[in-house]
This record gives sequence, C-alpha cells and structure tokens, in this order.
Amino acid sequence: MSMPFYVSPEQLMKDRADFARKGIARGRSVVAVQYADGVVFVSENPSQALHKISELYDRLAFAAVGRYNEFENLRIAGVRLADMRGYAYDRRDVTGRGLANAYAQTLGTIFSSGGEKPYEVEIFVAEIGESAAEDQIYRLTFDGQVYEEHRFAVMGGTHDKVDAYLSEHYREGLDLPAAIRLAVDALGHDDEAPRSIPVTDLEVAVLDRTRSQPRKFKRVLPPALEPLLRDRT
Repeated sequence: MSMPFYVSPEQLMKDRADFARKGIARGRSVVAVQYADGVVFVSENPSQALHKISELYDRLAFAAVGRYNEFENLRIAGVRLADMRGYAYDRRDVTGRGLANAYAQTLGTIFSSGGEKPYEVEIFVAEIGESAAEDQIYRLTFDGQVYEEHRFAVMGGTHDKVDAYLSEHYREGLDLPAAIRLAVDALGHDDEAPRSIPVTDLEVAVLDRTRSQPRKFKRVLPPALEPLLRDRT
C-alpha cells in the first residue's frame, strides 16, 4: 500500500500564494490617485467591453487586476451586497470599509480552502467623502489581506516600478487633469525604457465629489482624455 503524499501546511500556503502572485503579475497595472476632488483610476486596457474599473454604489468604485472572470464575480457580488444594504437600511450604511471587509472574508476563505484554487486577483475598493481627508482607498490581496492606502496605490504588473515613479512625482492637491497625466506617465514607466500608451488603450474613471447627482462615478472616454494627455510636459 502506497503512502499518501504529504505537504506541510506552510509549504501548501506558500505554493498557493506563489501561484496567485504569478497570475496577477501577468496583467497590466491599475493605478488609483487621490486628487483634490476625489479619486481617479487609470489602467492600460485596450478592451472597450471588459472593464477593470467599475461603479459599486453612489460614492464607491471597484478596480481589479488578474483573471477577469474571477474579479467580475467579485464585482457583481459587491454590487448586490451594496444594493441590499442600501435598500434594507439606508444608503449611508453602504460604506467602502464594509464592502472591503466582505471581500476580505470571501478572498480569505477561498485562499485557505484546499478544495479550490486561490483567486488570481487583487482589488481596490474606494470611497469618497465630503472632503479629501475623508476619502478612502482599500487594497485587497488574493489571500484576503486589507491595506488602507493613502495618496496613491498600485496593483498588478510591475507595480514596484510604477509605485516608485508615483512616489517621486506625486504632490498633494492635484487637479483632475494633472492626476490623470501623472497616472498615465507612471504606467508608462513599468519597464526599463519609458513608453507612451495610446489613448485608445487606456481605461480611466473617477469618483468626483463635485458632481451634483448622488452617483459620483464617471468614466473619462478617449475624446475627453486625448486633449488632457496632449498637454503633457
């Protein structure tokens, strides 16, 4: 009778983590940048139908990298949870922190389970408040860990190089055009040599607190994006 193959719990978790990290690193980075009137999200994404950045609720947005089918399932679950809480209680009870905690529980359970592979995703959950000091960005990793980010955040791809560029060039109180240009320039510094990303390959969206309607999420489409990037120095 053959002996069953044994893998220590530590090695099993390490192998699952390495598997998830490799899958996430294969995608292009997503950048979130806080500016004077909200949070802007920028990603290199040539698809016009498969979005990495989406609305969750009135003041909340979702962004992700990794396997599309996995983070799309998470997005849909988040929208349903937000709608249910807003309908059953009050729209003010739907918060970024609450949704981030729900996502953390889901991702942590999947990662710890031996019955299925870990999700190859990282996600942002962002919420804007009445002022810049109240804005929140949460980054969630494949194993359910939650990080509260400030000023800017990067996930996916060669995020260390993009993060280094943002650390050097970010300044407080940016307006929206400057924040978009900074994010696009940072994404172009993800390799040894800087590169220019075509406008048609960019996905850009904002949570803008100056919008008069309750829903603060808005996409910045190529016709509006092109003149902003043309003015780069």
